[in-house]
Amino acid sequence: MAELNASVGPDEPRVDPRRPADPKIAQLRAEKNPLKRLGGALGPGLITGASDDDPSGIGTYAQAGAQYGFVTLWTTLAMLPMQTAVQFICAKIGLVTGKGLAGVLREHYPRALYPAVIALVVANTLNAGADIGAIASAINLLVPVPAFVFIVPIGLGIIAIQVFGSYRLIAKVFKWLAVVLLAYIGAALFARPDIVKVLAGTLVPTIRLDPAYIGIIVALLGTTISPYLFFWQASQEVEEQISIGRGRLRQRQGASRFELKYALWDTMAGMVFSEVVAYFIILTTGATLFVAGKHDVLSATDAAQALRPLAGDASALLLAIGLIGAGVLAVPVLTGSAAYGVSEAFGWRSGLNSKPSRAPQFYAVIVAATFVGMAINFLGINSITALVLSAVLNGLVAAPLIILVMLVSNDRKVMGERVNGRLLSAVGWATALVMGVASIGLIVTTIFG
Repeated sequence: MAELNASVGPDEPRVDPRRPADPKIAQLRAEKNPLKRLGGALGPGLITGASDDDPSGIGTYAQAGAQYGFVTLWTTLAMLPMQTAVQFICAKIGLVTGKGLAGVLREHYPRALYPAVIALVVANTLNAGADIGAIASAINLLVPVPAFVFIVPIGLGIIAIQVFGSYRLIAKVFKWLAVVLLAYIGAALFARPDIVKVLAGTLVPTIRLDPAYIGIIVALLGTTISPYLFFWQASQEVEEQISIGRGRLRQRQGASRFELKYALWDTMAGMVFSEVVAYFIILTTGATLFVAGKHDVLSATDAAQALRPLAGDASALLLAIGLIGAGVLAVPVLTGSAAYGVSEAFGWRSGLNSKPSRAPQFYAVIVAATFVGMAINFLGINSITALVLSAVLNGLVAAPLIILVMLVSNDRKVMGERVNGRLLSAVGWATALVMGVASIGLIVTTIFG
């Protein structure tokens, strides 16, 4: 602990010398193998990255490939540094302040707090509803029963996981189910795409000034750089601190360079995983559905067709497993991050480590958001359309929230000496600009296009 304390500057939140040591830090320092050291550093960032490839993301990536072929592949390369920077900044806020993002806004930026939390809750609830519908559609691929029959059991099951079970255990299990989506890599190779067109789509950005194309770009940005992940990442860093015995706020404040370095590694690993999945879903659907002239992905069955070059008749099974895993991982993150935001805004006890009896309002928000999400599925909206629309909404909400994140992370009253460096600030502000321009472009082209 002496070394951690020595790294704290005069303007930085003082580290409580009596706070419990993080056992992972000692293990990472002792590990000589760099790959094992990286593996030991993985935590909230990896789960965040895996949950980023939720059914909303999968549906949006599949739609982009089916509609435009390889033209939007470049967005995955462009988004990687942006989403990594924003997520690392959110992780850093949680590590340095010992609070979630909404808790920090409540103390330092109260005027911005409630609009941010309202936008978060609305976007997350719609997204959770779309994801629940996608899980039902995936089960429908396996069981020939109307998808709506599964909506209520899915919603109640996910609530039970969060209220009565260990979300961390469930996340570990379903994280690996979501890895099934890497089958899109194999499917892309078996489809034998035109390498020249793939490289052109990957390396040459294409901008078109028509509402549909700008809409899919905003959806890609929104489903990848998602507001719910900002709140989730910061809150999970706090949860990690609490899990090792740092229950008091003063015990969680302050972070060493060593802790921040491994938080960056963790975040980068999660975001790379997220973008690899995104890239190959676009590539696969572009090489199969787009080439076959099927430009609209209207159901999970349509998305499954892209996997046929690799899996044949088992393509539906493969996609169903991946969608179910991704959805059951993502919905608790969506409703949980909404609950963190609301609870921190009102000063309620929060946290998935807390029992429902100790954090009743926190779990009440989770239950309410899930029930509203379930209800949305009975409005007759197509599940894939709902997924893409929720991604567009996230894209519209993201820009103002990123601006708030940047203001917080560059405020010495909040972060002390751990304010952003020049490069991190540049990428963060550039991300806010890109999200803002894309959103304005969508609005303008929709009205005047």
